Amino acid sequence: MNRINKLFEEKEQNILSLYFCAGHPTLDSTADIIRTLAARGIDMIEIGIPFSDPMADGPVIQDAATQALRNGMNLHLLLDQLKDIRRDVDIPLILMGYLNPIFHFGFEEFCRRCAECGIDGLIIPDLPFRDYLETYKPVADRHGLRIIMLITPETSEERIRFIDQHTDGFIYMVSSAATTGAQKEFNAEKQAYFNRVNRMGLRHPRMIGFGISNRQTLESAQKNAAGAIIGSRFVSLLNQYPSPEEALDRLLQDLSH
Repeated sequence: MNRINKLFEEKEQNILSLYFCAGHPTLDSTADIIRTLAARGIDMIEIGIPFSDPMADGPVIQDAATQALRNGMNLHLLLDQLKDIRRDVDIPLILMGYLNPIFHFGFEEFCRRCAECGIDGLIIPDLPFRDYLETYKPVADRHGLRIIMLITPETSEERIRFIDQHTDGFIYMVSSAATTGAQKEFNAEKQAYFNRVNRMGLRHPRMIGFGISNRQTLESAQKNAAGAIIGSRFVSLLNQYPSPEEALDRLLQDLSH
């Protein structure tokens, strides 16, 4: 069974997934960050593939991607760095990146290499859904990879149900139509969006991401979905602290207050 499916089967609530950008803060820090997070009980990890034009990302993640590219990170190197990661880590690992570098790598080869490394899923924010269905999903399925699709407050109910019907793993529920970045609270408009999707009775679990950085936003996400995805806050802490252990300690402290 795919590790993503296994996680949601075994743990239905309060799942915590962290995102960071490969090659940031240093070129060789990626595997160490993954091992640290897994050892400390994080449920799932999203590893960002740095790209020069990350349209869905806010300034914190954009800056991290820029630094990673300057450090020399690329998709070939990332997959080389991950080739032995399954010796130490058994939680779900997802690669999150834009279509351009993946397309240039070659999607079939990319999926093959991901499967060899033990990657469980892919998030490609700019992948059109029709292309996903017709071209990309069959290849990913062949290699046992889940392609996770995103929904936003602007996504229609018809579209959400179509995504629920034609994907596997979980649905990434973006908290707002804005780019990534920490927020202090989710306002009434976002709560109405969460409630609307909750009432739909979807078959797949959902994870809420974008804007989660403190106890209030974390608890709101956990109340309205299977769990939360935290990116910008953790990425900023990796800049501030000399080790991933210290960055994670501070994040967990932030989330408890």
